[in-house]
Amino acid sequence: MKLAGSRILLTGATGGIGRCLAQELAGRGARLALAGRDATRLELLASKIAGASAPAAALTFDLAQPHSQAALVDRSIAALGSIDILINNAGRAHFGEFARQDETAMRELIETNLAAPLLLARAALPHMLARGSGCIVNIGSVFGAIGFPYHAAYSATKFALRGFSEALRRELADTGVKVLYVAPRATATAMNGREALTLMAETGTAVDSPEKVAGIIADALARDRKEVVIGGPEGFFARLNGLLPRMVDGALIRQGRVAARLLLKNKAAG
Repeated sequence: MKLAGSRILLTGATGGIGRCLAQELAGRGARLALAGRDATRLELLASKIAGASAPAAALTFDLAQPHSQAALVDRSIAALGSIDILINNAGRAHFGEFARQDETAMRELIETNLAAPLLLARAALPHMLARGSGCIVNIGSVFGAIGFPYHAAYSATKFALRGFSEALRRELADTGVKVLYVAPRATATAMNGREALTLMAETGTAVDSPEKVAGIIADALARDRKEVVIGGPEGFFARLNGLLPRMVDGALIRQGRVAARLLLKNKAAG
């Protein structure tokens, strides 16, 4: 897909991956509508992008709020003239015991990671279908193919997002509208809190920079990829988990025990 001149709505634009992706796409000539909850950070990012390409629209929205998705699509179309690509990048994470997870936080996780992408896609699709072209991009996680202990609710939302992407891609096969699902592995962003980053270090987990992830996403869009799992070992592990999940249980349970010890230690210290 041609990125130069493409009109793109990007959610979660001021996060680690989102900020780098906005700059990467702008550098390739795309026109952007940047959506996020922090108006000040959005304006700063839009100003930075304007120096490298066409002006970007900064749209302050909380996607966890009911009925905000259609309004965001409408404002993006008003700013850009249309939407060629929707990138569902906004997300929340949670690392901790599922039994102790706060219900409000869990509902916000589901609203942001799953409900919002579905509702945004539904709002943007009529415009794409009318033109017979476009692309829905859903940024998932390798945890959407590998159920990782102490990330139960997060994994559930990403498993669902991957299933939605697969189903929608098949549904739109004859329309000219494409669906891309990208599954990053661990990424060095603020969304991963101190405890999660400590766990990654203790278990030797590979961690990518958000700049690297942004470049891979942009390349996948340009090459009309359907699904990308970032990281060779992680991709193999995800396929193995899908085919023979019992074979990977032991390794994941051992990592879960490390996570449990870390959470217990931090609880005692706090």
